[in-house]
Amino acid sequence: MVAVPGGRVTVSDRRTQRSWQVDLPPYRLGTYPVTQARYAQVTGDRPSTARGDGLPVEGVSWLDAVQYCNALSRQEGLTPVYRGAGHEGVEWDAAGDGYRLPSEAEWEHACRAGTAQARYGPLDEIAWHRGNSGEHPHEVGGRQPNAWGLHDMLGNVWEWCWDVYDAEVYGSYRVLRGGGWFDEPWSCRASVRRRSHPTFRIDDVGFRVARSG
Repeated sequence: MVAVPGGRVTVSDRRTQRSWQVDLPPYRLGTYPVTQARYAQVTGDRPSTARGDGLPVEGVSWLDAVQYCNALSRQEGLTPVYRGAGHEGVEWDAAGDGYRLPSEAEWEHACRAGTAQARYGPLDEIAWHRGNSGEHPHEVGGRQPNAWGLHDMLGNVWEWCWDVYDAEVYGSYRVLRGGGWFDEPWSCRASVRRRSHPTFRIDDVGFRVARSG
């Protein structure tokens, strides 16, 4: 995992034209999206459509990702962060020291790595997208990392975040970030937000883990 410094990030929503600032304490974030091999080690399952130990796990719902975080925490002797995992009413227990999904503010702050640009480098060098992926996912770590050493923050697979997207309009739908292997370049930007239902499993959606402190 990478130690991410605290800071302030401005999150914007293109659909509603809203923006808001979030102050973040330091935290840790996975260097790569969770791989199929790692997911299988923790859960015993291999849900992905494309197969390969080094490929990012995909075809996992938000609830699957939450349950993975709790299972990994227990395996490493840490206190699980989520209460009610397996249900849409999951609660985040801030007293837990285990693994969790990043908030979308944490995700964007880490993706930008101290820059104000839409991308942390030339897109073809940092991301797998529709124009260079051959329309399939690739092993994690195959593109250049950002300045903080994080790989695949853009492209390859979209990543689940903790946050509800817009409860008044979309109910329990959760936030996705980062763009994926089937997306056009405009989707692979640090600010782009997408949404999906927490039970949906999609072949270009995965996740990476975070820890507080």
